Parts: sequence; C-alpha cells; structure tokens
Amino acid sequence: MSHNPTPKTDLEKMQAGEWYSCLDPEISALRHRALEACHEHSVLYPVDRGNIGPKLRALFAKCADDVRIEARFHCAYGINIHLAEDVFLNVGCVILDTAPVKIGRHSMLGPNVQIYCADHHRDPELRKQHLEIARPVTIGDNVWIGGGAIILPGITVGDEAIIGAGSVVTRDVAAGTTVVGNPAKPVAR
Repeated sequence: MSHNPTPKTDLEKMQAGEWYSCLDPEISALRHRALEACHEHSVLYPVDRGNIGPKLRALFAKCADDVRIEARFHCAYGINIHLAEDVFLNVGCVILDTAPVKIGRHSMLGPNVQIYCADHHRDPELRKQHLEIARPVTIGDNVWIGGGAIILPGITVGDEAIIGAGSVVTRDVAAGTTVVGNPAKPVAR
C-alpha cells in the first residue's frame, strides 16, 4: 500500500519558505486579522493605546513589554514579527512579514521604514498566478535604521549597524557597519 502524504496548504508552504499563493483563503483571513489589529492601533487615542494597541500586541509572535510603535503602522500578518526589548518603530513603518522578522534589543526604525519578506516570481506567467516566496529578515541589537529605508527579503543586519535614511538594503549588513544609498553601500562612520 502506498502512502500519499497530504499536500501542504499554501500557509504551510509560506511557513516552509516555498512558493505559495498569496490569495489563498486561509492566508487572506490572517491578513484581514492583521488589518483589523493595525486599524485599532492607529485609531485608538494614545492614552488608551499605550505603546501598542492590544490587538496588535496579541498578534505578534514576540513583543517585549517596553516596545513602542507609533501610529500609523502596517504589517501583513503580525504573527511572524518578533520584537525584543526597547525596540522603537516610528510613524508609518511597514513590515510585510510573510516570513519571520526579528528585530533585536534597543533597535530603532525611523519614520516610514519598510521591511519586505515577500518576494515575487521572476517568471511573468507564474507571477500572474500570484506566487510568492517568503524570506526572513533579521535585524540585530542596537541597530538604527533611518527614515524611509527599505529592507529587502532575506536580509540580515548585524548588531550596531546603521542604515542611512532613504537607503535600499539589497545585501546583508555586517555588524558595526554604516550603509547608505540605493543600493546601500558601506561608508566610513
């Protein structure tokens, strides 16, 4: 008797780093839950919201007690976001967390920083099928990311690195390095 394993769901494929359809109903439901949490975070009066709206805090995989996220904030799912102690995200940050996004202790993200984990297919026929793949992003401890910077899928930023405002990070950033520009390149501190 042959054993036919149950095929993976698109969510399981996303979590495994395989190609999946981002329009899958199960994934769409998770995205809707994140939209509601982000909306609550953005519309609560600051005194009622505190550092993070309650639905948003409950959504995250990990969120230290002293994390602060300014409103407006957007995430794709929230369930893949890990925020260590004393992390600060300024107004307008976007995290498309189709894969784990880990932000280390004492790291600061300026206004409108964007972190992308979703990568779309290069073949236009497959891209029309809404296929994407999730690549994790890791940001070390005590990192400063200037306003408007974009971190592309699969990037690791080492401890104490600085990413200049408006930079597009297309390659890993070594610990203690400052990078600026598009694409971001190391400069002397």
